[in-house]
Amino acid sequence: MKADRSGGVERQLRDAAPHALFDVARALIEERFDAVTVDLLMADYAMTRLQPVAKLPRTTTPLPLNSSAAGRAFGAQEPHIVAETGNRAPTVTVHLPVSVRGDRLGVLSVTLPGTEPAPTTVEALQEIADALAHEIMVAERDTDLFLLARRAERLTLAAEMQWQLLPGRSCSRTEYSIGAQLEPAYAIYGDNFDWSTSADHLTLSANNGMGEGIEAALLTNLAVNALRNARRAGLSLADQASLADQAVYGHYAGRQYLSMLLFRFHLPTGRAEVIDAGSPRVWRMRQGVVEPVELEAQLPLGMFEDTVYTPQHFQVEPGDRLLFVSDGVYDVPSPSGERYSERALIRAVRDTRLLPPSQVPRAVLEELAGHRGPGPSEDDAMVVCLDWHGRPDGSQQGTGQV
Repeated sequence: MKADRSGGVERQLRDAAPHALFDVARALIEERFDAVTVDLLMADYAMTRLQPVAKLPRTTTPLPLNSSAAGRAFGAQEPHIVAETGNRAPTVTVHLPVSVRGDRLGVLSVTLPGTEPAPTTVEALQEIADALAHEIMVAERDTDLFLLARRAERLTLAAEMQWQLLPGRSCSRTEYSIGAQLEPAYAIYGDNFDWSTSADHLTLSANNGMGEGIEAALLTNLAVNALRNARRAGLSLADQASLADQAVYGHYAGRQYLSMLLFRFHLPTGRAEVIDAGSPRVWRMRQGVVEPVELEAQLPLGMFEDTVYTPQHFQVEPGDRLLFVSDGVYDVPSPSGERYSERALIRAVRDTRLLPPSQVPRAVLEELAGHRGPGPSEDDAMVVCLDWHGRPDGSQQGTGQV
C-alpha cells in the first residue's frame, strides 16, 4: 500500500459528487494498492444476482448471487479471497461486502497483483468498502446510478413506489437482527414492511394493502406514512394504529383497507406490545420448536370509522426467531390447487434455522416458488425474519410468553 498523501478516504468519498462516488473510490484503490481492476456490484431487487455499477452501455455481465465468489462474500458478510494462478502474472481478487448497519448493498471486488494479500491490505480495503457503503446510502438521494444498477429488469410503477418506501432489506443491532424481502420483486404492489429503532425500542410493522397495482401501492404508502407520522409524534402504539386507521378511512371511506401487524419491542427486556389488525401472521421458533403466535385479531386499518385498537403483550426471549408472513405466502396454491400449508411453512422455518435473518426470507420465498410451480404469482408475498439476541449484559430476564 502506497503512502497516503491525499487525506483520509472517508473525506475524499464524502467530497465526491454523488454520481462520481465509485469513480473516486476506484481511483483511490488503484493508486494506493496498485489494483489491476476494481468493480462494484449491487444486489438486485430480487436478491438473486449482483449487478455491476457502470455507465451504460459499458457494463459487465451480472453474477449469480448463490454461485459466485462475490456472492460468497455477500452471503457470509466477510472478505473472500480468490487467487488467479493461470495468468502469466499471478493476481488475487479480494471480494468485500458493502453493507451499512447490517443492510447488505453489494460487493466491492478488487484484483491485486501477487498471490496472497497481506491481512493489513484486506483490512484497509474493507474499511474503504464500509466507507463506500455509507456514502452510497447518502448519494442515492441525489443520483439514480446505484438504484439503476440494482435492476435486472424494469420495475413496475407500483414496485418503484414500494421499494422507495422501505427502510432497507436487513439491519442489525446488538439486541436483534432483521431480514426482509418482497416478491415478485419487480412487480410488488400491496405488501410492505417498516421498522425504526431508538435507544430502548424497536417498532416493526408488516403490512398488506388490498387491491392490485398502483392502487394497492398508494394505499400502503398512505398507511405507512400515517404510522410514521404518529410514531414520530410520540404517540402510543394504539394511537399510531388509530391515526393510520383514520387516515385510510378518511381517504377511502371503507372501500379499501390495509391489514397490519404492528410490534413495539422494549430492547432491555424483550417485552413487546402488538396489534394484530389483519392478515399478516407471525411464527416463532424457540429452542427448535416452530409454532404460530396466536394473537387477538382486530379490524384492518380503514375498514370502519373510529376503530379502537388495543395492544396485546408479548415476550421474546434471547434465541427466539420470529417470522412475519403475508397471505401471499401461506395462501399460495400449487398447480394442483393445494395451499401452502402450515406444515410446509413450519418445514421452511426449520430448514432455514442455520441461516442468518438476512438470508431467510429469500430462502423461504424460493421454496414457496417451488411449491407454486412455473408461471407468475397471483399475489405478492412478504417475509420478514427477526432474530432476538437480547441485551448482552444479561439485563433481560425471560418471563415466557404473556
